Amino acid sequence: MKTSTSMGYTSEHAATPHKIKLPEIEAWPNQYRRDYSIKIAHPEFTSVCPKTGLPDFGTITIDYVPDKLCLELKSLKYYFLQYRNCGIFMENIANRVLDDVVKACRPKSCTVTGVFTPRGGLSSTITAAYKNKK
Repeated sequence: MKTSTSMGYTSEHAATPHKIKLPEIEAWPNQYRRDYSIKIAHPEFTSVCPKTGLPDFGTITIDYVPDKLCLELKSLKYYFLQYRNCGIFMENIANRVLDDVVKACRPKSCTVTGVFTPRGGLSSTITAAYKNKK
């Protein structure tokens, strides 16, 4: 169903996260079987508003408890770089990153938080969470 707002945003603008081609995030074998958490922060995240074409800036934080695999950081850096020219809503960023992290390493749990710099006086913080049902 196609929808739109009085500001001109359409359902097509919101549909971008599944169409964007991003590099795979790689993983390596976890050496420990006890629960511990890993927090990765990317303070220079950049993307583009899908309607206006204006840049969005923020910090993306991935906080996860690994199971059998851990995220490989160099591949994660290249993954984040691909967003720089992508038109995607902030809400979709946190959820797409979470989907891709879960696909890459199947963590016991994971939370992705996007804290975006203010635009027009409004700042946004988006949190997406996953818990393995094992």
